[in-house]
Amino acid sequence: MWRGLYTAAIGMMSEMKRTDVISNNLANANTNGYKKDITVHGEFESMLIRRAYDSRDDDALVNWDVTRFRQFTVEDDRDPAIGRLGMGDYIDEIARDESQGALETTGNQLDVAIIGNGYFAIQTDRGVRYTRDGAFFRNFQGVLQNVRGQNVLNTQGQPITIPPGTSNIAFDEAGGVYADNQLISQLQLVEFDDWRALHKEGDNLLVAQDGANPQPATGTVQQGVLEKSNTQIVSEMVELIANQRQYEANSKAVTTQDEMLEKSVNEVGNPT
Repeated sequence: MWRGLYTAAIGMMSEMKRTDVISNNLANANTNGYKKDITVHGEFESMLIRRAYDSRDDDALVNWDVTRFRQFTVEDDRDPAIGRLGMGDYIDEIARDESQGALETTGNQLDVAIIGNGYFAIQTDRGVRYTRDGAFFRNFQGVLQNVRGQNVLNTQGQPITIPPGTSNIAFDEAGGVYADNQLISQLQLVEFDDWRALHKEGDNLLVAQDGANPQPATGTVQQGVLEKSNTQIVSEMVELIANQRQYEANSKAVTTQDEMLEKSVNEVGNPT
């Protein structure tokens, strides 16, 4: 009885975490370059349940001792198995969906999107961070920055400065930056062997873990478009509804177990 109570409670905790992940995906449905998260559930090791003292050998039932009992329940496997009892699930990890988001044409010459694998490198106060958001701007000094005023880096790890008086800015597929048809810099585009090498840090930025090895990206750059979030609102809403139903089912199981415990304590064995 206690085991069922704990199993249902653990299920509720898992669904609460899953609700947080889905809510965050919905909140970022309009965030450029956002990659949605997916909760990966794991299951605690199940337990094989048998009927104790239910051997097919009647003599063994009459003359059993600890040693003999262990012998015919484990080695001889004579007690009938009831089945396996699940011990509940847990959130094994929160994975990131790296699938390509939809492309939206903006016509802005400073808007760029990565088609395929790759990330832009951004300089922040905390160090270099990475993003798929290619909505860039030129500040009053001509430095290429993101929407938060952080510098976009080139392949040398330096800010990209657009010369004064430049009227036409272009990007080629390899990330080359042109000012009035003159190559002035190259966007730093990197990718990683494993998506786990990058963790979300907030502000639509990702941070590389210790030991991560950035490599030149295999993706290409397209100018005048932005990559939108790969979150599908309808799918996430369906997931949220299913999540709430599972939470309610676990909640009902906890209530039922609690009522059974109360009845056992107050009524079972009570002399009349």
